[in-house]
Amino acid sequence: MSPAIEVTDLRYRYHDGTEALRGITFSIERGDCVGLLGPNGSGKSTLLLHLNGILPEKARNTGHVRIMGEAVTAESLERVRRRVGLLFQDPDDQLFCATVEEDVAFGPRQLGLPEEEVQQRARDALARVGLRDYGHRATHHLSQGEKRRACLAGVLTCKPDILVLDEPTSGLDPRGRREFKTLLREIHATRLIATHDLELVVELCPRSIILDQGQIIADGPTRELLNDEELMLAHGLERPHILRHIHPH
Repeated sequence: MSPAIEVTDLRYRYHDGTEALRGITFSIERGDCVGLLGPNGSGKSTLLLHLNGILPEKARNTGHVRIMGEAVTAESLERVRRRVGLLFQDPDDQLFCATVEEDVAFGPRQLGLPEEEVQQRARDALARVGLRDYGHRATHHLSQGEKRRACLAGVLTCKPDILVLDEPTSGLDPRGRREFKTLLREIHATRLIATHDLELVVELCPRSIILDQGQIIADGPTRELLNDEELMLAHGLERPHILRHIHPH
C-alpha cells in the first residue's frame, strides 16, 4: 500500500528568489502522527501548503508530491483536497462565513453532498470539537481557542484521510492547549503537525522531522531527537521540559 504522504526532492523558490525548500524527501505511512519542527522561516508552512496543492505546481523547481499514491497535479487537485484537510496557522485565514454553522458546513456543500448530510456532518463535527451549541454564533465573536476548534470542525466535516496542521496550539492558554491536544489524539487520520509546541509533539508524535533553511536536518523518533540538546540548539529549538527527567527510549 502506498504511503499517505510521499514527497520526493521538493524544491521551491518564492518570487523574490528566496529558496524556501531545498530538496525535501520523506514519506509518512497511513495512520501515523508526525511532528514537523524547525525555527521560524525554516520552510514548514511552505511545505504544508504543497500537500494539498495551494502552492501552484508550476512554481515548483523540481520534485513530486504524492497523496495516497496519487501525484498532486492540476488534474488531481480536487481529489487531493478531499483527502487532505489543512488547518491554517491563523484561524482568521480560514473562517470566512458569518456563523459557525455556515463555516463548518461550507466544505461538504462544496463536495455537492445532499443538504441533510451536510447538516448532519456539521452537527457531528461541532459536537466532536466541543462546540455543539455554537452553530448560530458569529465567527468573529469566538475566542482564539473556539476559532481553532471551529476550523478543525470545518476540516473534519470533509472526512479527510490526512490532517495537516500548522501551529495548531499557538495563541491558546494552557487549558485550550490541553483540550486541543485531547482532540488531536482522538482523530485517527494520518496527521502531520508543524509546531513549536514541543510538549505536544512528545505526547502525540512518535516520529519527528526537523527542518531548517529548507532542508531536512533530522528525521527519527521524537524523544531521541528532542533529547539531543546539541541538535536542538543548533536549529533554534530547545529540549522540552517534559523530557528533562525522562531518559530517551
